[in-house]
Parts: sequence; C-alpha cells; structure tokens
Amino acid sequence: MKPIPVTCLLAAIFGWLSPVQGASRERPPNLIVIMTDDQGYADVGFNGCKDIPTPNIDSIASNGVKFTDGYVSYAVCSPSRAGFLTGRYQQRFGHERNPRWAPENRECGLPLSESTLADTLGKVGYKTGLIGKWHLGCHPDLHPLKRGFNEFFGHLGGGHRYFPEELTLQHTEQAKSSSESDSYKLWIMRDQTPVKTTKYLTDEFSDEASRFIKRHKAGPFFLYLAYNAPHSPLQASEKYLARFPDIKNEKRRTYAAMVSAVDDGVGQVLSKLRELGIDKNTMVVFLSDNGGPPDNASNNGPLRGGKGSPWEGGIRVPFAAQWPDQIPKGLVYRNPVISLDIFATIAAQAKAPVDAARPLDGVNLIPYLTGVNSGAPHDAIYLRMFDKGAYVVRRCVQKLVIDAKDSAPQLYNLKEDLGETKNLASSAASELEALDQKRLSWNAQLVPPAFEGLETKKTGGKAKVK
Repeated sequence: MKPIPVTCLLAAIFGWLSPVQGASRERPPNLIVIMTDDQGYADVGFNGCKDIPTPNIDSIASNGVKFTDGYVSYAVCSPSRAGFLTGRYQQRFGHERNPRWAPENRECGLPLSESTLADTLGKVGYKTGLIGKWHLGCHPDLHPLKRGFNEFFGHLGGGHRYFPEELTLQHTEQAKSSSESDSYKLWIMRDQTPVKTTKYLTDEFSDEASRFIKRHKAGPFFLYLAYNAPHSPLQASEKYLARFPDIKNEKRRTYAAMVSAVDDGVGQVLSKLRELGIDKNTMVVFLSDNGGPPDNASNNGPLRGGKGSPWEGGIRVPFAAQWPDQIPKGLVYRNPVISLDIFATIAAQAKAPVDAARPLDGVNLIPYLTGVNSGAPHDAIYLRMFDKGAYVVRRCVQKLVIDAKDSAPQLYNLKEDLGETKNLASSAASELEALDQKRLSWNAQLVPPAFEGLETKKTGGKAKVK
C-alpha cells in the first residue's frame, strides 16, 4: 500500500473539519439588496457624514467594498428601480417616468415584456421577497407577486406615511385614482392582503426582513429590502429623534432620525445573518435609489445638484457591498459602476439564465473586485431624461452633460472637478465630440416613455420622439 501524500492527507482532514465552508462555496450565494429612498450621497459615514452616525451601513463598506463612483440609472425613484430590477437601461423599454397612482392602468408601470431579477433567480431555485416600496405599477397584473416575487410586504405606490394611526385606508380601491396622497394612507399589504400595522413603518420593514431571512435560511434567497425612508413625508418616532438633540434644524433632525432608523434595521439584518451562520455566503448590497432632493434636508456633499438632475448629486449615490466569501474586505473601488450591475453579478454567481432577447446592460463585478480583471467594468455609463432633454455620458474621468433641451453639451473632468464647476467644452472639443457620438449611438437604441407620469401632463398616450 502506497503512503498517502501529506498534502492529500491535510486536504482530507481540513475537508472533514470544514464541511460548512465547502458547502458554502458550492451553494449559490443569498442576495440582499437594501435600497433607501432619496438618501444623500454624503449621508452615510463611509462617505464622510459627521452628524448622522450610520455604523451598521458603514460596516457593509468596511467588511466589503465601498464604491466611490456608484451610479443609478436614473435620477428619480421608479425608473431607477426599473433599471435595477431588470439589469437594463429602463429607457430601452419606455420606463422613464414616475408612474401615477393608476390601479386601472396596466400600462402604467414596469412592462410585462421585461423579466425581473426575481423572475430570473426564481428559475434556479431562489426564494424571493420584496419588503417595502414597489413603485413599479399598481395594476393587479403589475403586482410584485406577478413579477417573480414569492412574498411581498409593503406598499405599491411611490411613498407612504410612517405612523400606523395615519394609515386609514384599508383597500386599494379606497385610494382615488391619480391621488398620490391617498395612496400614502393605505394599509400595508402582505402579499395580496391589507394588514393593520402597529409600529413605525421603518421598524415594521426591518422586523419583517429578519423574519424572511429566518424562514429561508436554508437558501438560496433574494431579499429586496426597499425602505421608503427617508422619502417624504419627513416623519420619525421619538426613539430616533432623541438621538439628535444637537441638530437644530428641525427638518435635518427628522431626516437624521429617519436615516438612523434605517441604520438600526440594517444592523438587525446583518445580525440575523450572523446569528444563523449564513453571513459568509450572503451578498449584501446597500444603495440609494437616487440622490438626495433639495427639499428633504439631505446632503449630497461635494456633488452638484440632487434628485431629478443629471448632475452627480442626482445619480451618484451611497453604494457599498459585502460578500465575505468573495469580496475582499476594506476594498475601495474607484471605477464607475451602476445599479444595473447587481443583476449581472448575482446572475453569474447563481448560474441563472438571462433572456438573450433582452441582454443585460450590467456587468458581473466580481472579477473586477477580486483583481482577476484589472480593467474598468464599463466603457461608459449613460443617462437620458426624456422630458428634460437631459443626457449624461460618463467615461473614465470625463463626463458629458446636457442639462436641458437645446442646451449645448458640457464637459467635466470629475477627477479634478468633482463639483462640476469648470466646463471644459471649449478647450477639449475633440473629447467632447467623441462622447457626444457615443451619446447619439446609445440614444438611437432607446424608445420614448411608454406612459404618462407624475412629471407630465395627461397626454392620452405615449410621448412623441423629438
């Protein structure tokens, strides 16, 4: 009998001692995407916030990667979410506006022609859940349970009131069509059934997230935890307000309390993962759906503009991810990435099929984060805001901006001028022309908005191409 080589013997011993680690590598990872609503770029500690402690959110960046140049695909809520959930620029399928509250309108929301991340992961055995804000259509055919999610606990519209005593409408039909304010007062839905909640809404969502994780700990699962905080109305419970006695501006104090409530919820989620021993093989991504708006006391720091604008403050967001089994700890990644990459990244890890007829615009980020690929994930990142006539092309450190219809293209070097204060158009004409050609080529692939939105007057049909 031949002696067993020492290396083989050690491998066998460690394989016997560490079955969980071996299984962890073989199992597809769980995915949790935590998305806040209207949170400013500089309103997390990992981006320099001083007056709102966010230790739990910050731990995602410190235990994984902080994306300094993390973008979303639109500067307002619903189109941004449509891009994230499909992995595609939503302008490709006409979702370029915030839909009105229109339960009777099947066209007012994420088109049924598109597959969602929940659809895709469900095909390879993932349990999928949405907790919080949907805002991708409130017609019954557009309900989350019809879009790949197995479980739903949240609200269908664009925002919600936070205190249970203010949720006075039980059934969807009680909210008048096109009445956003009515939709904010509806009871929270558990799947298709309205339920009476008893807690501050952010706490309700955090508790439900912990229960979802516990129910599906055997995995794999995908949880989309879509907090409506700190979106208006600015409302916070005394528990969180009491943490900020030194903030004298009442609006900022309430905003801070709302962000602090979210941070507690993030801590609750991360703690549950550790408690169940599944944190190592769970990818957790944190980001905001767009930049902070000027009317909610958010802070976009050094960035120009905010929600609804093509400037950095509208589309560059707090963005971090952890996956201890794969992503190096404490990584700071400076190449531009976009929320569309989340779909592509998890689909690659889960070996999930992607519809060849609707190719993803996102990129699998893992090879870039592990150093296997030293290049940049994207040749360019784009934005179009049809109703404003605004465009963006971000390539390397250069950014082309057209901020309104009939405005001349502007050019900025974001490495040297993060605040977009020095227009280089006149001194770098050839670079500007190259980016504008990319814009025109990309724009030719897009379609006009497919439905009227909150930002537009009723037109009775699709927008005309201009």
